[in-house]
Amino acid sequence: MKLSIIIPAYNEELRLPVTLEDYAGFFAGKFGDDMELIVVVNHCSDDTEGIVRKADEIYPQICVVVETARIGKGGAVELGMRQAKGDLVGFVDADGSTPPEMFFKLSENIGDSGCIIGSRWIEGAVVSPKQSWMRRLASRILNKVFVHGMFGLNVHDSQCGAKLFRRDVLEKVLPELTEPGWAFDIDLLCRVKRLDYGIREFPIEWHHVPGNPINFMLMSLQMLASVWRVKKALSC
Repeated sequence: MKLSIIIPAYNEELRLPVTLEDYAGFFAGKFGDDMELIVVVNHCSDDTEGIVRKADEIYPQICVVVETARIGKGGAVELGMRQAKGDLVGFVDADGSTPPEMFFKLSENIGDSGCIIGSRWIEGAVVSPKQSWMRRLASRILNKVFVHGMFGLNVHDSQCGAKLFRRDVLEKVLPELTEPGWAFDIDLLCRVKRLDYGIREFPIEWHHVPGNPINFMLMSLQMLASVWRVKKALSC
């Protein structure tokens, strides 16, 4: 069983080094050469690419993909997925908020489901430190009103950056994807659901890592626009 993990990276020179060391070191011990860590460096203006190339010299499991055009998180993940060779293909955030031990549990628990997604909002999950009331409220609104109400997805945390898919499922889903923005995860999960594959949620251990360069309010507005584009695309 070969595992592919994609890490989309946008200006992550400060947080990415620890994530690469933790993930490459942990999964090399578990899978040896039967894993690849694909880092998609997207439209970076810092030394993210240099950081990844230095890590690649230490861990041969690391592959770097450089995209100079701004294609968004979803576009970066999709680009990595199209190059992945694993029987299981997933993605995780560059900040290392999901420990590699937790991502390994996803691979152990996917079973015959089409995909398994980490969740911060179901029983058994551990979130530290506790997120601000604004972020918790925004997440609840997104998942209750939009993800469940608008798209009919029965999941509690569509945006947690830890997801794993069977390769045969991705091969059917990837050609259908239309959204490269923040609602990429919703688009992806909706396509999986439309093909009648199971989506399993797993309680995740998640740690906030400071240093996110993205403005929360701006991201929220971009998310709404992204959700609307997915809705229009799925209604066609």
